Amino acid sequence: MERKKQLVRDQVSRLVNWGHWFAFFNGLLAMVAGVRYLSTVGFPDSVIGWGYLAISTLGHFSFLAFIVYLVFIFPVTLLLPYSRILRGYAAIVATIGICALLYDAVIYREYGMHMSPFAFDLAFADLNSLLQGVSIFVTPLVVLVIELVLANALWKRIDRIQRRNVGNKLVAVISVCFISSHLVHIWADAAEVTAITRFDDAYPISYPATAKTFMENHGIDGSSLSSLPFEKRLHYPQHPLQCKMPQQQHPNVLVVAIDSFRSDLVDAQTMPFFHEFSQRNMSFTNHFSGGNQFYSGMFSLLYSLQGSYIDSVDLDFTSPLLTQTLKNEQYQLDMFSVASNVNSAKPKAIFNDFNVHLADESMGSAMADISNIDSFNQWRRQQQGHWFALLNLRSPEDYDTPVGFLGVETIKSAKDLKPAQKVLFNQYRQSLNFVDQQLKRLIEALPNNTIIIVTGVNGKVFTSNSDEARHNLSPQNVKVPLVIHWPEAGGSQVSYRSSHYGIVPTLMTQVLGCTNAPSDYSAGRHLLQPDASTWLYVGDNRVFAIYQENEITVIDRHGKYRIYNEDYSQRLRKKMSAPELLDVMREGRRLYNH
Repeated sequence: MERKKQLVRDQVSRLVNWGHWFAFFNGLLAMVAGVRYLSTVGFPDSVIGWGYLAISTLGHFSFLAFIVYLVFIFPVTLLLPYSRILRGYAAIVATIGICALLYDAVIYREYGMHMSPFAFDLAFADLNSLLQGVSIFVTPLVVLVIELVLANALWKRIDRIQRRNVGNKLVAVISVCFISSHLVHIWADAAEVTAITRFDDAYPISYPATAKTFMENHGIDGSSLSSLPFEKRLHYPQHPLQCKMPQQQHPNVLVVAIDSFRSDLVDAQTMPFFHEFSQRNMSFTNHFSGGNQFYSGMFSLLYSLQGSYIDSVDLDFTSPLLTQTLKNEQYQLDMFSVASNVNSAKPKAIFNDFNVHLADESMGSAMADISNIDSFNQWRRQQQGHWFALLNLRSPEDYDTPVGFLGVETIKSAKDLKPAQKVLFNQYRQSLNFVDQQLKRLIEALPNNTIIIVTGVNGKVFTSNSDEARHNLSPQNVKVPLVIHWPEAGGSQVSYRSSHYGIVPTLMTQVLGCTNAPSDYSAGRHLLQPDASTWLYVGDNRVFAIYQENEITVIDRHGKYRIYNEDYSQRLRKKMSAPELLDVMREGRRLYNH
């Protein structure tokens, strides 16, 4: 009996050793399959990029292979210690894993995300275009044959491999690679080394360690630590711009972008001047920002691209085409804002073409708004040529008004609010009334031949929880007013859905004489041309919403999604409409090289 138990223990030990080596070689096979991810994100173009990619790839795929072994193969080794059964079972498990990796690479190439319920639903609806030819049948068979050969070859040679005593050395090398890749990424994240951080989402189930939050909490600015070249992968624009502006037409343009500017609270009582101004000009009553935060809303306003591109490393060095073209036409570009907004903006180059004037925020947002309008008026009077100005007002974001401000009477909200929200609701109305008075002071002093665009950067939800506001993609947080004063144009109301994505194409064609199709540089269309698209992308590349006719689908970066009704008041128990969302994901990859 003792000898029999010893034989069983020896057999299990041999099988465990075999399983470790089988997992190691499958990690190498997974690395080969992982090359397909790099064909999507692009290969490194620097020594440091290749070095990081080497240690990261070895550590990550070895770790994945070991996890698969530990979860699916090791328990069977203990329950059924029979080599023939285990070799066949392990080959099947490994085949499924490698094929899943190859399929995930296809999904990543098409949609920019890894396998998830959301991505799977999309891929299932688009299966014919994703998996073409006989490869869908041949590849699993080829992989299975490779796995069976590998399993049997290792079993025959396991004793010889063990005698070489290299297992511990390999484990040490892989462990060093795994740990050092995370340590290097901590440095790269802090120093903003794009040659490394651009691979953050390339591999599945990859969560590299970061240090940016730690450094920010301790007042360290990592942006100055390093700056390395990157590989250009974005076609923005897709074709060279063809613009020919009439010499005699160089209208001055003022864009007033107001933080947290909800459209449903703009009425004759709260904002009498702006309400009357909207009646005399083009008013878009169903207008949406491209984001629910300053950085995402401003990105959609100036770049006219959906938020999936917001962290593109190329755009950190590329200012918006609108401001580039204005600068080429000898426009004077100036921006009036506050430091907290400018510092939070993405990408880094978004305001590169502007001379930026920053008001002092120490006395509050309302006083900063007054100061910015004063600065703008003084600056405008000094201009001899044509100009484009961006004036950013912030007081509604902070519910702020000047000391002693007497605004509008408090009223009861049309919707049921919690006690704390009722206070914020009426304080928000006071800040809107204050902004209304500032708009009157600003606009009445402008020459009538100035093009004036007044809109919201984003909407507003009544909460003091910044995290809740950041993740809320309801119409209250993204639906904003848009009023355009175009010289010699009368008043009109536009009721079809419009968005920030249409502002740049409108200015590019109407002001700058560009003849390119808007799709060359924008996710939108001319504001006076109803968009035939049945969906609208709102948010950034982490959490975003797809607005459709009767529902709102909110999706996070991991592919988890929730569907709400059109006013965001109720979550719907239904599956998403995959065919339309296919167009959304393709738009998010359209400007990248493949």
